[in-house]
Amino acid sequence: MMDRWGIQEVYGMHNMPGIPVGHFAIRPGAMMAAADQFEITVTGKGGHAAKPHDCIDTTVVAAHIIVAMQTIASRGVDPLKQVVVSVCTVATDSTAHNVIPQVVKMKGTARTMDFGVQDFVERRVKEIAEGTALALGAKAEVVYTRGYPVTMNTPENTEYAAEVARAVSGQVDADTAPLMGAEDFSFMLLERPGAYIFVGNGDTAMVHHPAYNFDDNVIPYGSSWYAGMVEARMPAA
Repeated sequence: MMDRWGIQEVYGMHNMPGIPVGHFAIRPGAMMAAADQFEITVTGKGGHAAKPHDCIDTTVVAAHIIVAMQTIASRGVDPLKQVVVSVCTVATDSTAHNVIPQVVKMKGTARTMDFGVQDFVERRVKEIAEGTALALGAKAEVVYTRGYPVTMNTPENTEYAAEVARAVSGQVDADTAPLMGAEDFSFMLLERPGAYIFVGNGDTAMVHHPAYNFDDNVIPYGSSWYAGMVEARMPAA
C-alpha cells in the first residue's frame, strides 16, 4: 500500500481520557509499547493430592515459573527501560479439590519499549519456563507470539504534528510519558516516518472500560488537527 500509493509519511491520533478536552500530547521516540503474548503448557504427573510423592505437581511447577519470571523485569532489564511481564491466566485440567493436575496452562503478555528488550524478554520467558520445569521434573512448552511492535514516533515528524496541534489549540504536551498499552498504527510507523498523537477526552473512564464515554467536544479538535496536517504536509502545488 505504501509503495502503490506513494505514501511518504504517516500520522495517527487516539483520544485519551485523563487529558483535558482540547489538549494534545505527543513525544518523540517510543510512544506506546510492543505487546507480545505467550502460552506456557506445563506437563507433569497427575495423581491423588494425598500422595504427592507419586506425582510431579504441575501447580507447584507453574507457581515457581510465575515467581521466577518476575526477575525478567527486576533483575534482567536495565531499570531505566520499561518492561512488563504479566501471567494473567492459570488453568489446570482438574477442577477437583483433591487431584493434582497432569497439565497446567498459563497465558500472559509482555510489554516493552525497546526492540532489544523485546528480544531479551522472549528468550527469557522460554528459558525460565523450560528450565524451571526441567529442574522440578516436569516439561514446559512455550508458544511466544509477537504482537504489535513499539509505536515509535520519528522526532522530525513528531515536531510537525506538535506544531499543527499548537495551531489548533495551543495546549500541547510535547514530552508526554509513554504508555505501556499497544497500538496497531505501530505497523505503519515501521514502514514510514511519522507520528502518533493523543487528543484529550477529558475526565472519563479509560478506553476499553465499560464506563468509558467519548466526548463529542473532542471532534472539532481532532478533525482540525487532521486538516491542518494535510495542509502542512501536503500543500497544494
